Amino acid sequence: MFGHDSEHKKHHDAITGDEHKGHFSHDAIAAAAAYEAMKKYNEHCEKNGKPASHDKAKEIIAAAASGFLTHLVETKGLNYIDRKKAEKQAQEEAAQFLPQP
Repeated sequence: MFGHDSEHKKHHDAITGDEHKGHFSHDAIAAAAAYEAMKKYNEHCEKNGKPASHDKAKEIIAAAASGFLTHLVETKGLNYIDRKKAEKQAQEEAAQFLPQP
């Protein structure tokens, strides 16, 4: 899982900070989104229990990553192509940390 000292967490902290930087790589953006997605997934599990299926868990993660990236587009000026590339990569990275069915 993503720990508090993981690379994903470091990218998340850098990207969500107050400073606007246009030079973040797709990898850094995707790592931050994957971290945020897993954070939201864990919160969901604490409130509602684990999803009934692996596919449902992946849907929750995809929605959380997409929501985070939408926020970045609106607040940090990420363009559409950057967003789509980072969204796909974030979903794939976060899904790797799901327990397999």
